[in-house]
Amino acid sequence: MSYDLTAQQQDIKKAAREFAEGEFPDVALEYDKKEEFPKKIWKKACDLGFMGVFIDEEYGGAGLGYLENAIITEEFWRVDPGLGTVLLSVLGSEFILLHGREEQKKKYLPPLCRGECIMGMAITEPNAGSDVTSISTSAVRKGDQYVINGSKVFITNGTLANYLVVFCCTNPDAESPFGRHSMILVETDRKGFQANKLVGKMGARASVTSELSFADVEVSESNLIGEVEGKGFHQLMDTFNRTRICVAAQGVGVAQGALEKAIKHTKKRVQFGKPIASFQVTQFKIAEMATRIEAARSLYYRGARLLDEGKVYPELISMAKWYGAEVGVRVTDEALQMHGGWGYFEDYDVERFYRAAKIVEIVEGTKEIEKMIISREILKKM
Repeated sequence: MSYDLTAQQQDIKKAAREFAEGEFPDVALEYDKKEEFPKKIWKKACDLGFMGVFIDEEYGGAGLGYLENAIITEEFWRVDPGLGTVLLSVLGSEFILLHGREEQKKKYLPPLCRGECIMGMAITEPNAGSDVTSISTSAVRKGDQYVINGSKVFITNGTLANYLVVFCCTNPDAESPFGRHSMILVETDRKGFQANKLVGKMGARASVTSELSFADVEVSESNLIGEVEGKGFHQLMDTFNRTRICVAAQGVGVAQGALEKAIKHTKKRVQFGKPIASFQVTQFKIAEMATRIEAARSLYYRGARLLDEGKVYPELISMAKWYGAEVGVRVTDEALQMHGGWGYFEDYDVERFYRAAKIVEIVEGTKEIEKMIISREILKKM
């Protein structure tokens, strides 16, 4: 539903839906099978202004908000979750927009919106997982350069990106573990940088995921995000409070798309002489699925609106992300069940939706991490 959107937001929603419906269906399965990033679709999305709409106009964006970005995300994922990930070509730009220096914003943001460059953020490491305070990739000062050594894994756009923001340990002796890390921009054409594509993902295969290695990679000290070292953890949490709204919208989008496919199937599928949509058990399932979707959508709408007003509530953001992801998983599971045996085959899109939904419960903070944030924030205020 979109009854509480402005006229402009309604137009954006409609335009995103029309673009996705026009470009995605015929090639979605192909890109999923090939595990290939859809560069032609990405370029068209850039040309039409869908990319990085939250980026200020002076840096090439549309100057809109996180809500508009989330609306586009939901519509793209509603049609196909794999191809919907083209919007992540600007992933990491939030660090520059929120905490970068003016010269960084002017240099790195406009090419993303024009479709000339792709970006990513390199946080996760093989042995660290959710414990970002134990990240060991190091960045050591050497004159006016940083020398970076280490590795990252599960990095979106790793083999495609022209530049990445990399979470590095710059101050290992800092008393607080939250003051030991910094975000540093790394151009991927630097000597010593290597990216390898990871294959065999369960879902969202049109999004390229990679492992990275840094062997004495040198970048200018001017590539530090912010004015001083040791602010990386706080910058990361601040950025996640924006990007997690987008993840919540992904969960709602994949759920909405799966629900629509289930409704279409149950109206056509005849058993015992009647369409199965006429059975009360099917109707109750549809009612439950639609209600969960609407609740999850309302959560991310509220979180995004408050962000666009400059109000950040980490517990609300985490509620939206956790619940949106849970709804994505639960609804796609029910939708596949309603397809019966047919839903288990790739000839039916719901199979692809089912595989893709799970990633939303993992990325940018697992559902367990989101619950920790929610409970900590609530207990702190009581």
